[in-house]
Amino acid sequence: QVQLEESGGGSVQVGESLRLSCVGAGDTHRSCMGWFRQVPGKEREGVASIDSEEVGRTKYADSVKGRFTIAKDNAENALYLEMRNLRPEDTALYYCAAKDAWLPRLADPGYWDYWGRGTEVTVSS
Repeated sequence: QVQLEESGGGSVQVGESLRLSCVGAGDTHRSCMGWFRQVPGKEREGVASIDSEEVGRTKYADSVKGRFTIAKDNAENALYLEMRNLRPEDTALYYCAAKDAWLPRLADPGYWDYWGRGTEVTVSS
């Protein structure tokens, strides 16, 4: 069983940056992990994922490529999302997720085993 807790959300202006963190209680070393986001009335959207290898391969949604960076620290059982040049359309509740498998599926929220409760990001123009 894995418990995930996100932090680092907040309210920022357009063009600013935020760094989200997700700490896992339980062994996530063999888990792929990802960040998702959701706004009211819309489906949960995959933002970025990383596979379970020590130096994991990453994938990004087209809307965040070049602006967001996902990284993990296995020693700290932590996952991060560095978000730069934020836009109003990045406003959402951001979730951390983990799956007991090597390969992530960013397009399939139903694939993932464990979820955090989310951290709110608001970007104002």
